[in-house]
Amino acid sequence: MNVSRLGGPTLSLFRIVTGLLFMLHGLSSIFGLFGGNPMTGSAIPLGSWPGWWAALIQLICGALVLAGLFTRPAALLASGSMAYAYFVVHQPEDLLPLRNGGELSALFCWSFLLVAALGSGPWALDALLARRRVDAPPASVTDPAPVSA
Repeated sequence: MNVSRLGGPTLSLFRIVTGLLFMLHGLSSIFGLFGGNPMTGSAIPLGSWPGWWAALIQLICGALVLAGLFTRPAALLASGSMAYAYFVVHQPEDLLPLRNGGELSALFCWSFLLVAALGSGPWALDALLARRRVDAPPASVTDPAPVSA
């Protein structure tokens, strides 16, 4: 069995699951769905710093990573937001994630950094758009496009 052919689909599945979980955190914090924000149990007040903005990043970047659209920049922004969450919110309580409640922030940070480094995998809108660009016939220099007056 050729295990190397499983790398692309596995990366795609990893990206999809990670993006979905991140997006669900954003939905719960912004709209109060699924039990609301884990800290308050309700939606975060509109525009409050940093919680509402972090939830907006979770929602948008999670959806983009889930779909595999603009995956690398979205994953990099998501990773940075989780690094901020870890070092600003959790790490002052204690150094170790198990003692400061920052396991999820650390896992999301490193997961999104992996996606940003490796890309979206073959099952992504980014890959579909790249294939369409390659398959599109180049504009011919000898046949100029018609100009309408």
